[in-house]
Amino acid sequence: MSEEKEITIYDIAKHLNISATTVSRGLKDHPSINIRTRKKIAEAARQLGYRSNTFASSLRSRRTQTLGVIVPRLNSSFMSAVLAGMENAASREGYNLIIAQSLEQANKEMENAETMFNKRVDGLLVSLAYGTESIQHFDIFFNKKIPVIFFDRVAAHPDGANVVIDNYGAAYQVTRHLIQQGCKRIMHLGGNTLLNVYADRLRGYKQALADHKLPFDEKLVLNGNLTEEWGTEAAQYILQFKAKERPDAVFSANDTAAVYCMIALKAAGIKIPQDIAFAGFNNDPISKVIEPNLTTVNYPGYSMGQAAVTSLANHLNGNTDINATNTIVLRSELIIRDSSLKNK
Repeated sequence: MSEEKEITIYDIAKHLNISATTVSRGLKDHPSINIRTRKKIAEAARQLGYRSNTFASSLRSRRTQTLGVIVPRLNSSFMSAVLAGMENAASREGYNLIIAQSLEQANKEMENAETMFNKRVDGLLVSLAYGTESIQHFDIFFNKKIPVIFFDRVAAHPDGANVVIDNYGAAYQVTRHLIQQGCKRIMHLGGNTLLNVYADRLRGYKQALADHKLPFDEKLVLNGNLTEEWGTEAAQYILQFKAKERPDAVFSANDTAAVYCMIALKAAGIKIPQDIAFAGFNNDPISKVIEPNLTTVNYPGYSMGQAAVTSLANHLNGNTDINATNTIVLRSELIIRDSSLKNK
């Protein structure tokens, strides 16, 4: 059976008895073609089954109108909000998105970067994997002057740009709030400090302790992958302390670890917040399901996604230079709930 012939602008032109140039301009909504003719061309294209040859078009323009997005994982409410913001902005700016997840693995992130490069994306948006220690695998983009914007989990690069929140300031606020509730032995559950988000949250925690004349104790800092399982393990670590040395508060660098740590401690008879106050980070839906509801930091994933794509599109369209702005800092907000209110 012979393969069906691909419909071209010449077929549409013959069908309507007009020139191929008029068809080409009409399909692009060129103002030199009147609206009635444009509608006829669009209707004929639909009836005949015409498909725009984006591959040929991209070869001519050296643009694919496609942006690559690499995220640590897709099963995150925060990342879902980010991607929704990206989709909205990309649609408005006339771009399509190709989305890949690194599954928190550096080697998978490297594979994703190479795939995006081979797909000839016009620009790249990246939130780094938990295990990423170097960003050399993005040099193929920088060397070709393909713009890269890091968001949330970012890395410093002279040719790149970052979209973040003030993680240091937000962590300082959380720790100060716990201190104002009378807490003196505040434990910090953190992540890989090679990543900006966890390094900055640790710095904010330590600075708040110092400013309020509370000693920093290394035994009260536990770093891990902040998963559900790890949160449960963190609870077992806390239960090993003698009663007088036990933390009277926990500040977790994400909500997942905080909630599962709370669940395990409650099962062991610990009262929250009376015995141990709790605060998390991210304002995930799980923070409003746990009882008591979890104090946390809200930061706008949707706005972060929109800002990242808009910044990238503006750069690609020659309106701005991402190297000039370099870092966009979005607002965050401390949301105080019952889990931390010892002085309710």
